[in-house]
Amino acid sequence: MRFQSSTMKIIITLVIAIVGGTLFSFLHIPVPWLLGPMLAALFSTVVLKFNLEWPKEIRNTGMIIVGYTIGLSMTPSALHEMGLQLPFMLLMTVLLIILSAGIAYFVSKLSNHDYRTLLLASIPGGLSQIIMLAEETKGINLAVVTITQVIRLIIIILVIPLLVLIPFLGESDNSSMEEIQTSAFGGWSDLFPNIFIFAVICIVFAIVAAKIKFPTAYLIGPAIGTAIFQAYGLDGPMLPSTVINMAQLMLGIHVGLILKPNQIPREFRTFALAIGSGCFLVLGATVLSLFFTHIQPVSNATALLSLAPGGMDQMGIIAHAIHADLSVVSGYQLFRTLFIFFAVPPFIRVLFNVADKRRMGQYKNIN
Repeated sequence: MRFQSSTMKIIITLVIAIVGGTLFSFLHIPVPWLLGPMLAALFSTVVLKFNLEWPKEIRNTGMIIVGYTIGLSMTPSALHEMGLQLPFMLLMTVLLIILSAGIAYFVSKLSNHDYRTLLLASIPGGLSQIIMLAEETKGINLAVVTITQVIRLIIIILVIPLLVLIPFLGESDNSSMEEIQTSAFGGWSDLFPNIFIFAVICIVFAIVAAKIKFPTAYLIGPAIGTAIFQAYGLDGPMLPSTVINMAQLMLGIHVGLILKPNQIPREFRTFALAIGSGCFLVLGATVLSLFFTHIQPVSNATALLSLAPGGMDQMGIIAHAIHADLSVVSGYQLFRTLFIFFAVPPFIRVLFNVADKRRMGQYKNIN
């Protein structure tokens, strides 16, 4: 179905996305306002043949909001705690990434997918951030990365709470998960007036980061800007859950419209390997957490939640519920997020460039 006006296309796209997000939220599916709009947009374009539109500027706005929330986590106290634990954080993060790279290599041998695609699909970062990084990296099958990351996230959200709630790892109290999650967001009245200042800061840093070719510039730029100004005493307000949901919707629609099902060869095998790699990653993180308890005086539950390849918000909520050490969990999760943002993209680009040059050299030798 084709719609004439560009404005009308955008409005219809937004309505479809809201329906998808509402449905996923009602069904209690993880990150409903990212996955719901993503699948709703994909279904509408592929099955219903709707001619939808979503401007890149709206996608960038969603990335700026997510970047701001990341910057809020980079408080002076959090960075100080990370500094004290830096050697152990670096060690455990590198081990987890090596594990992910090994799983990606193993899966690449069982499938027809390129290793670089599976490497990005296996990196345990935030869902939206990794997808945006994959979109900016040449030669990556975005559909495979998205499917693998979504399946990994669902496995983690379903399995990790079960692991940490068994007597061996810890016991939960009677706190309501909804109450704890609500406390992680701010109120509308708390936004003003500082939100206007941080809005300008985030936009300026996003533009500058894009100009100097930062990977995922509209995420990293606002995160850096927010962290810098917070360090100098300017308090950034927590965002209401509605704003966070809107940002996820903006990103979800964009991903849903650029995904192409025909990019997924052997769909069943791809899904099976994605499930298997997700389970192995959780198993590997569990083994690493046991090693973590031997080198640091932390509980099993704290160690597992610190290394679980999920998002900092979800792991923080679970840590609060079971009385794990929230500062350790959030510190390790934040460090891994920052490490993946700043260290992994340049490394991946150098690795891919070296591989391409070696491939071109072999091609020339053959000819």
